[in-house]
Amino acid sequence: MATGTDLPPSNRPRQRPDGVHDASRAAIAARHLRTDRWWLAPAGTAAGLLAFIVYSTWRAFANADYYAAPYVSPFYSPCLAENCETMRGGPNLDLFGSWWGLSPALLILVFPLGFRLTCYYYRKAYYRGFWASPPACAVAEPHASYTGETRFPLILQNMHRYFFYAALPVAGILTYDTVLTFRNDRYEWGHMGLGTLLFVTNIVLIWAYTLSCHSCRHIMGGRLKHFSKHPVRYRLWGWVSRLNSRHMLLAWASLISVALCDLYVYLLASGAFTDPRIF
Repeated sequence: MATGTDLPPSNRPRQRPDGVHDASRAAIAARHLRTDRWWLAPAGTAAGLLAFIVYSTWRAFANADYYAAPYVSPFYSPCLAENCETMRGGPNLDLFGSWWGLSPALLILVFPLGFRLTCYYYRKAYYRGFWASPPACAVAEPHASYTGETRFPLILQNMHRYFFYAALPVAGILTYDTVLTFRNDRYEWGHMGLGTLLFVTNIVLIWAYTLSCHSCRHIMGGRLKHFSKHPVRYRLWGWVSRLNSRHMLLAWASLISVALCDLYVYLLASGAFTDPRIF
């Protein structure tokens, strides 16, 4: 007696897709066979990302306490609106006139935010942490079907390379901001405070995270048929590949460092304490 699976594919009865619990899949009653605390990783990821989302949203809309000479918050740099605070020698680029009444952070954060949202690691992080797609390895996701990144809005993830190009000049401007931290509050050069160390650490992590991006690795060595004919690109590809192996660590470290720099500037600007001077 023939069964449904013995029939040719064209003659088999159509079944409603039901993800991993589809009738064509293995009939296992348990949702998964894992016995470890698999939920800790996605829960921790969701908590960490949610904390950053709440904090960065508050700071982006605050439109205050983002500059304490010589430090400017990385959330507000470069400052593209006319309503920005005056920063002597700082990243003041009045491209938007007086008609812009909202926080100037909203004009620039779209680029680093878009870069991180479309990042391959962050996709994995929030797909698992927020959408449970899937929540962990060998754990069934609750969705009945899967379309991947072929439909709106997830199809926008394919813009990652273009956000990478946009993130490069932002990282360059943050590097300039870091150089300016070697001044004191009277804009005199040759000084260093605790904030300088924070900003130097942050920009190193920002560049390491940016250059460890999968798109950067592909740009360096992708589509090459013969590495021997492109020794410079091969060498760059090797360097980026070593960074890429630590992309997850760099993603979290740079996310924390940029928030700490903003928090430090906020505390200085709000008068919570003064910047401890090293020399």
